[in-house]
Amino acid sequence: MSEISFHSSGARSTRLSDSGVASGDKSLKHLLSLETLSPTVIEHILENSAVLKRERNDGQHKPLAGQFWALVFSKASTRTRVSFEVGVRELGGESLFLSANDIQLGRGEPIKDTARVLGRMIHGAIIRTFAQKDVEEFAEFSGIPTINALTDEEHPCQILTDIFTFQEKRGSIKGRTVTFIGDGACNVPVSWIFAASKLGFELRIAAPKAYQPSAAVLARAPGNIICTKDIKAAAKGADLLYTDVWVSMGKEAESAERLRQLSGYQINRALVSLAAKDVMVMHCLPAYRGKEIDEETFEANADTIFEQAENRLHVQKAILNWIVS
Repeated sequence: MSEISFHSSGARSTRLSDSGVASGDKSLKHLLSLETLSPTVIEHILENSAVLKRERNDGQHKPLAGQFWALVFSKASTRTRVSFEVGVRELGGESLFLSANDIQLGRGEPIKDTARVLGRMIHGAIIRTFAQKDVEEFAEFSGIPTINALTDEEHPCQILTDIFTFQEKRGSIKGRTVTFIGDGACNVPVSWIFAASKLGFELRIAAPKAYQPSAAVLARAPGNIICTKDIKAAAKGADLLYTDVWVSMGKEAESAERLRQLSGYQINRALVSLAAKDVMVMHCLPAYRGKEIDEETFEANADTIFEQAENRLHVQKAILNWIVS
C-alpha cells in the first residue's frame, strides 16, 4: 500500500466551523455528520475503504502508531464497538473503552468537562451516545479528532458502510434508487437523507406519516428524496431495499405504539418482488425477524447483510485514516 501522510494533533480549539474543522486548527478533522462532509471527502473515504479491505493482512499501514483513542459509549453496541476497537489496533493505535456508566459522565459531569480532560490525555475519541449536541460539544471542547459512532439524530459511519457495500457489488450509487422501509425519522434514514443530497441518488422513505422525517431535516438536504406512506410504490424498481429496527434504543417506552403503526412496513418476499431484479436487501442489525423483515427474506440476503456488518471495520479504518491524514 502506498504511504498516506498523517499527523497527530493535540491542539485544543474553542469552536467548530460549519465544515466540522476546528477553527483554531485547520488540520483538525472530525466526522460528526454526513451533512458537513463534501462529496469529495465521502468518495475518498469509500475509495480508501476498498484499499484497506483488500490489503487488510499486509500489516504495513500504521497511521495511528503511538496514539490512544477512546471509545466513549453511552449505548450498548456489538458491531460499532468491535469494529472500531479492531480498526484502531490494526492501524497501529491503542483503544480504551469507556462506558459512560464507568466514568464521571454517568454521574452527571458535563460533557465539556470530560472533553477537556480526555483531550489532554488521548489522541482521538469515538462517541456513541444519545444527543447529537453531546458529540458536537465534545469535539468543540476537547480539541481532538472526534467521530460520531451513533446518536439519536445520525449514524454516519453506518451509512458510509452501506454505500460502500452497495458500490462494491453494484458500482456507483449515483442515479440509483434506495428505498428505506420503517421508521423514517430515526438516525439511519436521516443520515441516508444527507448522503442522497451529496451523492446524487434517489432516496425513497416509506413510513407512516408520524414516522417520516421532519420538514426541517428535509430542508437541509436538497435532493431527490421522496417520503410516502405507500410501501409498494416506494419499493417499485428500487435498487436497494433497506430497513432498521422499529424500536430504537431509548424508544422502548413507545414499543407498543411503534409496533402497531409500523406493522405493515416489513421487507418480505412480496415486497422484494416489486423491486429491481437484482435488488440488494440490507439491514444494519440487530434484526428482529417477523417485524421489520421476515425470516425468509433475511436468510435469503444474509450474505449481503453480514458482509455489510463486516464492512464497518474497513470503512471505519478509512475514516480514521482520513482524519489523521
